[in-house]
Amino acid sequence: MNKITVIGTGSVGSTIAYTLTVMGIASEIIMIDINMQKAMGEALDIRQGTPFCHPTSVYPGTYADAADSDIVILASGVARKPGQSRLDLAQTNVNITKKIIPEITRYAPNAIYLLVSNPVDILTYTFCKLSGLPERQIIGSGTLLDTSRLRARLAEHYSINQQNVHAYVLGEHGDSSFVPWSIANISNIPIIEGPNNIMQSSSMISCLERPELDFKEVENYVRESGARVIERKGATYYAVSISVCHVCQCLLNGIDTTMTVSTMLHGEYGIEDVCLSLLNIVGKTGITGKMILPLTDDEFRALHNSADCLKNIINQLEF
Repeated sequence: MNKITVIGTGSVGSTIAYTLTVMGIASEIIMIDINMQKAMGEALDIRQGTPFCHPTSVYPGTYADAADSDIVILASGVARKPGQSRLDLAQTNVNITKKIIPEITRYAPNAIYLLVSNPVDILTYTFCKLSGLPERQIIGSGTLLDTSRLRARLAEHYSINQQNVHAYVLGEHGDSSFVPWSIANISNIPIIEGPNNIMQSSSMISCLERPELDFKEVENYVRESGARVIERKGATYYAVSISVCHVCQCLLNGIDTTMTVSTMLHGEYGIEDVCLSLLNIVGKTGITGKMILPLTDDEFRALHNSADCLKNIINQLEF
């Protein structure tokens, strides 16, 4: 029996609840929103499809109904508008999170908290500072979605299964994120060594015959993907929901899994007192450790730049 609470029933929160149901990750899903009618409608819509998927109880509720939740997902806050950066949202969504923290932690002090709303690194920092919970219980979705976008783009370029692509986006979930290309690989073949060693298995055509990978273009593609989707359809929610459900699955399976999520740093790479994404180990109790990657000097500086960008925003906010 797994119980998951989703706070916020906008496009992201509702799609997360729907995906959790279809994937059979939770047996009980509580949907909480300041607009109770919206929460009731979304829960009813999902619940009426459960006879065709895994047995799941989906219903609207209050903070008290979140008691004994294994995971609490925070998808509340104001959504990003076309042309607006994630960090422009900062103070508004910090204030919303500040109101939610004492209400939910009173009833679910032992849950793993998964923050999804933007700016996710700032809100993860807010939760770490104000909740009083152990930091291992607090996870921001961070650059997990960026990493997924990166792997999808590389898989498309090389015409290879996405699961054979091993590459990461680190730092802020935003404009200062970066790809440590020195460790990116296709089935252990380093991408920076060029396409010579990566073959298209279906026809054995050398990747020399396809366009050379433009590293800057790929990084820009990843950074701009969210804005491109918002410009075209008004919001992003499918990919982020799949990413969040992957985290939930790993938490509940209890088998330690590495992923790029946002957590508080305490001296890793010489960085303190900021939340951003490194390669973390996620298990049954939350964050169980961090993988210290062998970054190049340029990648090390890029990580510090990302931390500085976030700290600059933090210093301008009221917590």
